[in-house]
Amino acid sequence: MHIWGLHIIDVVVILLYVTVILWLGKRAAQKTKDTGDFFLAGRKLGKFYQFFLNFGCSTNADQAVAVSREIYRQGIGGMWIQYLVLFLTPFYWFSTLFFRRIRLTTIGDYFTERFKSKSLGGSYAVFILLLSILGGGVGYMVAAKTMMAMTPKPLEKCAYEERLSVEQFQEYQQLRSRLDEGLTQEERARYEVLNERNKRGELHSFISYTNPLLFYFIYAIIVSIYTMLGGFRAAAITDAIQGFLIIIFSLLLIPVGLHRIGGFSGLHATVPDYMFELFGSVTMSEYAWYTILAMVLANLVSIVAVTTGMQTAGSARNEMTARLGMIGGMYLKRFIMIFWALAGLLAIGLYSGMLHDPDLIWGFMSKDLLFPGAIGLMLVGILAANMSTLDAGAVSYSALFIRNLYQPFWPNKSEKHYLLVGRVAIAVTLFGGIAVALLINNLLVLFKYIISIPAIFGASIWLGFLWRRLTKSAVFTQVVICLIIYAVIPNLFQTLTWSRHNPSFLLQTKPKTLTVTVSALKEDVEKGRAEYIGQSIKKEHTMEPVGIFFEQVARTDPADPSSPQEGLGRFHAEIWVLSWFGIDFSHCTKAQLVAIRFLFDALFPFLLLFLISFVTKSVPKPNLDRFFATLHTPVQETPEEEKAALEDSYRNPDKFEKDKLFPGSNWEILKPTRTDFLGFGGSWVLVGVIILLLWLMTSIQ
Repeated sequence: MHIWGLHIIDVVVILLYVTVILWLGKRAAQKTKDTGDFFLAGRKLGKFYQFFLNFGCSTNADQAVAVSREIYRQGIGGMWIQYLVLFLTPFYWFSTLFFRRIRLTTIGDYFTERFKSKSLGGSYAVFILLLSILGGGVGYMVAAKTMMAMTPKPLEKCAYEERLSVEQFQEYQQLRSRLDEGLTQEERARYEVLNERNKRGELHSFISYTNPLLFYFIYAIIVSIYTMLGGFRAAAITDAIQGFLIIIFSLLLIPVGLHRIGGFSGLHATVPDYMFELFGSVTMSEYAWYTILAMVLANLVSIVAVTTGMQTAGSARNEMTARLGMIGGMYLKRFIMIFWALAGLLAIGLYSGMLHDPDLIWGFMSKDLLFPGAIGLMLVGILAANMSTLDAGAVSYSALFIRNLYQPFWPNKSEKHYLLVGRVAIAVTLFGGIAVALLINNLLVLFKYIISIPAIFGASIWLGFLWRRLTKSAVFTQVVICLIIYAVIPNLFQTLTWSRHNPSFLLQTKPKTLTVTVSALKEDVEKGRAEYIGQSIKKEHTMEPVGIFFEQVARTDPADPSSPQEGLGRFHAEIWVLSWFGIDFSHCTKAQLVAIRFLFDALFPFLLLFLISFVTKSVPKPNLDRFFATLHTPVQETPEEEKAALEDSYRNPDKFEKDKLFPGSNWEILKPTRTDFLGFGGSWVLVGVIILLLWLMTSIQ
């Protein structure tokens, strides 16, 4: 018996999971008495809950899908769209300490306290609440696309237009697979038409029973109920269960996929060897080493602006619990991502060219490889992974709204009143993500967008913790300029007819035909191009043009070669700004264009902040003394000890001068302690271990 393409056993598994999660939310609600409990779990979470809270907050099914979809597109180098966070992990050792010691509830509170500006705190809150809708959209999109891939509609039940779309996709893939071998003039013309239709999203590998809109609303209602009931405590408790489910969904496909393909030897026999290059081939991949470095820098700037950071750290009993919980949860995620990468490589070997949308690959693999019950468990794992991020995020967004937008205008209300408004805010942010999921259909576009956008505020958070001279005027000016370049222009220009059809914006890189040496695959032996699998042979590889300013450049009428072109997708304002200085990007590869964009996103905010701070008025010294005295005072074991330590620091703020790396300067960087060396250095050792494990996984034959 099947319901919407799912076996009844799978439906029962999903319903059982939802029932347990809602029950836990109700139990957590009984212990939630005030906003301190609701937003920070009373600052009482120990190592166990901190570990799974950080693992759950940082681990989302959309990340697994993003890793597998990029590897499916271009090999193991594509994993860096998500795995670049590996090199950021050691820096959480310090950011978590900052967030716990500053003893605030939200990052909006940080801006209010650091710059004595409620308007700056409110601006951050508005910015993040809008960004939260984007993040919510990612979670909805992944869950829905996975569900869609698991509930395909038989071709005989499709409408004529749906069936035609599927048949033309199959024709397009057949022509595309022969592109490097050469097509006849007639075939080439047909390929061009189908390629243009594919760019516009008109071709599909299958049609699904799942209605995305209905799925989004049911999903949002479930997350809203248990999060509104128990707040951050409910998020922490459910994340512990969801953490185990995330591990299960990450591992479930691997043994069956390896058995199907013939083990690791079968994997290497069906997947080109350049697709096993960890840091990507500069010519064959969008993720060369310099692209990864640029994305790491942009993400490093952004990580401190992620709103859950203040609350996950702030909910810990003490700073060491916060630090160990953060590092432990993060490294478990990094380890699990190795299996996501292996799933992507298996997808290449098993299903290369079979899907119109690589976002669907995880669900497609699950449907093909798993059996009833296991499919339900996979769906539960994906739901758990998304819910574990959505729930904590929603509570953080609610806290931002209450403390930095609502409370300043309606102060002195009861705790019951603020809890009610906070719960309403949770529902609004969760349902707002539905609009994004409906408007943006490409997961990769959202990921690249989300990497850049938090850097708008991230630069001023890092610098504000470390440099006294940073001014309120500099932050406001930098935020406005970067907001225009990173968010307003990219979104505005992709909607305007003038910009989408402007010839100067429709420039593309020059096409290239490369001769590469590769190891022969099973397919090469079958076609007589090699005598045995693994033999070194030469192949021609065509690098098609890519848009310089727009993500895609396509003809308005795919069937008419003379029809005008238009820009589709994100407009890269960073590249446009740099082009004002006469830089020619037509000879760049896609990897180089991406690297330039992210380097700009990482460095430009700091340039503005330094330049403007030197010519604008600083925050008054007494305010700065109090802020940095709080930051430098270790968290104490009891409330009484906390109060005494802070009061002593406020009376004697200069006592920390001897501990500074640059005493007498505006830099508030303390000398590293033995704990810092062990934590930060040990984290880098773990980075090396993870890379070693990843290399071993790609090397097994």
